[in-house]
Amino acid sequence: MSAQMSPQTGPARIGHYIDGRPRAGGGDSAACYNPASGEVIGAVALATADEVDAAVAAARAAFPAWSRTPPLKRARVMFRFKELIERELDGLSALITREHGKVLSDARGELIRGLEVVEYACGIPELLKGDYTEQIANGIDAWTMRQPLGVCAGITPFNFPAMVPMWMFPMAIACGNSFVLKPSERDPSTALRLAELLKEAGLPDGVFNVVQGDKRAVDALLDHPDVQAISFVGSTPIAEYIYARGCARGKRVQALGGAKNHLLVMPDADLDATADALIGAGYGAAGERCMAISVAVAVGEATADALVAKLAPKVRALRIGDGMDPASEMGPVVTAQHRDKILAYIDDGVAAGAQLVVDGRGHRVAGRERGFFLGGSLFDRVGTDMRIYREEIFGPVLCVVRVPDFAAALALIDAHEFGNGTAIFTRDGLAAREFAHRVQVGMIGINVPIPVPMAFHSFGGWKKSLMGDHHAHGPEAVRFYTRQKAVTQRWLAGGASGGAQFVMPTH
Repeated sequence: MSAQMSPQTGPARIGHYIDGRPRAGGGDSAACYNPASGEVIGAVALATADEVDAAVAAARAAFPAWSRTPPLKRARVMFRFKELIERELDGLSALITREHGKVLSDARGELIRGLEVVEYACGIPELLKGDYTEQIANGIDAWTMRQPLGVCAGITPFNFPAMVPMWMFPMAIACGNSFVLKPSERDPSTALRLAELLKEAGLPDGVFNVVQGDKRAVDALLDHPDVQAISFVGSTPIAEYIYARGCARGKRVQALGGAKNHLLVMPDADLDATADALIGAGYGAAGERCMAISVAVAVGEATADALVAKLAPKVRALRIGDGMDPASEMGPVVTAQHRDKILAYIDDGVAAGAQLVVDGRGHRVAGRERGFFLGGSLFDRVGTDMRIYREEIFGPVLCVVRVPDFAAALALIDAHEFGNGTAIFTRDGLAAREFAHRVQVGMIGINVPIPVPMAFHSFGGWKKSLMGDHHAHGPEAVRFYTRQKAVTQRWLAGGASGGAQFVMPTH
């Protein structure tokens, strides 16, 4: 939602966090909503170029001292930050639910997955160790070291206001960089609370900064000469834009884009377990996950018929309501605008000839009639030429595609332009092994519907789901947020050089 608001009127202002203190911001603002009630609950500051420059300047000023801080001391700050997040889990979860809409248990799960990256960052003294080779030639030793880049920036989406930022800044900061975070303007408050906790953990002022804003703030970060690296997670069109513009300005860029994740259902799969997995993976967080399963690929007509028969009553039975209600399984989508976009996709699927088995349009929640709610929708007999199959809907819509055999299923998944995540449900170990080895997708689950790697591995897709050379968090993050330096050393006895040599040095 991008309704502009005057800085003098409206609800409480949600500002920036620069150089260790909050700043209200002096520019325009955008409305921040509670998706469950539809009410405006805040006015998010939209940073000007000058305010972005102030955040980058604070990060640049803090970088020299922080980069020289021993890795062990940086790790201790991360460890204290971890303890503070654990202390604040309930409050942070409620903050996420209030602005995003996801149910409290899901918000808590998001925080724990982000916390795992913080825990991994606590091991940064080990992760930054280089290699050493003694006596590579007579009297010569060599080693490598990894050094921080400088000011790094993160641009993060609305669907994970805590987890995705924590994929970025803990590793960047632990590696010795300073950081500027531009969170989504749809749920901006979590980033500010994380900034406060980092300060409480002992992080020096200026090492972590938050600027709220829209495209103007993004462009200011992309164009700023003092920003060395940009991390982004969001839709593919924006990822392509950020990657191209950032690279054109000489920055290191990591841009994770969209997805259309398939779950392959083999004839031998346990269909009860598969249906439960699809309900959680397709409708959890109202489908607003880059790793949500949005396509079930059923092998064989009998498998498809049985799967749809099991799915339909479960979709109709979803408990949809305010995320603050512990009984809710699915909350609202993030904005009215996004709800209307999802509705248009459902209308398009019907017009294209897909069979709408469960229709989530028109769903209402008693007492929350102004909230941005949708029911779960289930399509069967979806064709690969339909928009509901080709494009990322990012909502509670699951499509069932029917194929005759394993080979056709594999070809179908490989042909899609996205390659973020996929899964296979089967009892056949050979089929699972073949699928994992052959499918052209970055993250694969075998009887696991949402195969998000743990923090000590790295996250990222293939094809149009990732632009850049490095995946997120894990060992790849150390490589992304540092540069390698190689040193070759020789000490001459008595200062004798042995005379000039005009050949390429050899060992």
